[in-house]
Amino acid sequence: MGNREDLLVGAKRCLYEKGYARTTARDIASAAGVSLAAIGYHYGSKDALLIQAMIEAMGEWGDAVGGLLADRRGAAATPEERFVAAWDRVLESFVEHRELWAVQFEISARTGSSPELQEALAAVQRSGRLGLSALFQGLEEVPDTPDELARGAFYQSLLAGLAVQWFTAPDQAPDGRELLRGLRLVGGSVLGAPAPAEP
Repeated sequence: MGNREDLLVGAKRCLYEKGYARTTARDIASAAGVSLAAIGYHYGSKDALLIQAMIEAMGEWGDAVGGLLADRRGAAATPEERFVAAWDRVLESFVEHRELWAVQFEISARTGSSPELQEALAAVQRSGRLGLSALFQGLEEVPDTPDELARGAFYQSLLAGLAVQWFTAPDQAPDGRELLRGLRLVGGSVLGAPAPAEP
């Protein structure tokens, strides 16, 4: 790896171990085994590097979840079964990637006091929504259309809400089957169609 890649790896390690606010440029340089000046040279600032590290870490999370869903796709034949399996896998990923989600919440909470941070996160929101739309449909990618963005925004809202519930009380967070039941009930009341009977 070169200095640029080493810095990303070091920044991710620092994010997981210390969080966003407590990580210093010196921490990252030390973790990466490079000079302090390399941060400015490659990324412009410590904050820009940490944001890029967070974006990359979320992409790795999506790849990991997507890979495991692909392994289970044969068993999940129907859209409903795929929906349940996907959300159960997301719940499992919260355990495996707890530090990542803790940092995600910390960074989100800081956007009000950091225009740079808010701008950087807003810039990746569109691609994040398209990525989630593809992930939960079991596709490699989806076109950048209003429908796919709306689908991705829906999944993004469910994901953020589920993460908050899991962090607050893991034993009370709904699993995939409960989310499917809620989707049926809400879809029925909003769209005016009766909710299908539970299997």
